[in-house]
Amino acid sequence: MVLIIHNGNIVTENEILEGHAVVVSGETIQEIIPEDRLSDYPTAKLIDANGGYISPGFIDIHSDYIEGIVSPRPTSMMDVNISLREAEKILISHGITTMFHSLSFYREDVFTHKPMRYPKNVQRLVDAIDATHNELRLIRHRLHARFEIDNIDEVERLVENIENDKVHLLSFMDHTPGQGQYRDLEVYRETLKGYRDISDSDVQTIIAERQNSTFMTIEKIKEVAEIALAKGIAVASHDDDDVAKIDLVKSFGTTISEFPITLEVAKKAKEMGLQTVAGAPNVLLGGSHSGNLSAAEAINHGCIDILCSDYYPAALLHAIFELHEKHHYDLHEMFRMVTINPARAVRMDDELGSIKPGKKADLLIIERMDDGYPMLTMTMVNGAVITTTNYRLN
Repeated sequence: MVLIIHNGNIVTENEILEGHAVVVSGETIQEIIPEDRLSDYPTAKLIDANGGYISPGFIDIHSDYIEGIVSPRPTSMMDVNISLREAEKILISHGITTMFHSLSFYREDVFTHKPMRYPKNVQRLVDAIDATHNELRLIRHRLHARFEIDNIDEVERLVENIENDKVHLLSFMDHTPGQGQYRDLEVYRETLKGYRDISDSDVQTIIAERQNSTFMTIEKIKEVAEIALAKGIAVASHDDDDVAKIDLVKSFGTTISEFPITLEVAKKAKEMGLQTVAGAPNVLLGGSHSGNLSAAEAINHGCIDILCSDYYPAALLHAIFELHEKHHYDLHEMFRMVTINPARAVRMDDELGSIKPGKKADLLIIERMDDGYPMLTMTMVNGAVITTTNYRLN
């Protein structure tokens, strides 16, 4: 069946196009046509966008949301397959058609004792995500392996997952207090106390232990990165806090800088040709919850390419419009941050990320309530209408 989405504003790679319609045949986009050519397809099913935006599906390359679904309480571990199927119902309702589940490969999580971060449970979810590629599903599930560099006992398992094609994005993390996200030790102390009822002396002990951990060598990081790159997997750095670090991570093939800590570092990453990522919740909160770089400020300086949901899936849709309406940034450019830009960063732009003939028909209809609230009224993945939502007055 041919489907035609019409009476909307089409978010293409280069502009927001009015007076046109999107023709979908099977799993792919066939063409974009002027509205007056609808009669060329007399048997097509018409989908009315009601004057809303017709957007590519959102591609979220960094979100640990699934961890909270699998492990909603410190002592609870739900079935991973149920969790993935329930999570995708929520993700699709926020316009996320491709999700890179960001699983944390920690040696030890000192903030919380989530069972989801135990190595055996991480692997269970890795395997469950991999299995979705051959199962009925609502969205595309991919794995973003976030590897903490003091987790030296799990390097072999990481490499095995890469070689078995279970990893689709790799990032190296270092949450050692005194640098990166926690370069301000007071922020680290307050964050730790926010998670745990703990004394000042215990906090100081944890800081000392973390700072004296054994870490992967630069040579080992490069070795693992090279294995990933040989598989066509993009490599990211995380919480870059110094311009010198950008030079370092670039040297082992990194193409993505996640959450640069300062404006200076974000600018350096852009100068070096890295794709830069900021959290959409940062936009909605008015700044970083850790006191680091403001996403809106960085976008104003032209040094952020991609928005991710991080931990709050609803943030992508709302951040687009808040950045446009509150900060007066170009709406088309904001859409690119959740569509074609992340697609290019993870090397999926040959099939996804934009409304173009031959690409997969991952499409959204976004309408606006009278007060401007963005409402997602249709989602389509691979040419199949997954959800339709009808708002009512009473």
